[in-house]
Amino acid sequence: MNEIKYTILYVDDEEINLRVFKNTFRRDFNILIAGSAKEGISLMDQHKVDVVITDQRMPETTGVEFLKMIHERYPHIPPNRLILSGFARDEEIELAFKKYRLFSFISKPWNAEELKKIIINAIEYGNG
Repeated sequence: MNEIKYTILYVDDEEINLRVFKNTFRRDFNILIAGSAKEGISLMDQHKVDVVITDQRMPETTGVEFLKMIHERYPHIPPNRLILSGFARDEEIELAFKKYRLFSFISKPWNAEELKKIIINAIEYGNG
């Protein structure tokens, strides 16, 4: 029996973070990685994405700004949106929960097992 492999888009401006994420979760999910919000939008134009995970602090666009772009461009996509950040949850993150369908905020460094559970919960929530 073939299990459905969900597609995760991970956006982060740091190459090492992208590699670590992909190597950690590639057996569990189809992983798409992008080094910028612009690249992330391009991948979303080309692929069905089940969960979007973004870093908050990036040079050109914050994670919240990226979620706003997704919210405006793809309103039909379920709220499977996560932000990873090495910084504390702030007002901008709270705005993302209220307006841009943020599902969860995860502090860096993340734990692989915990993050996998959150991703699965986000998928189930979005599909429920």
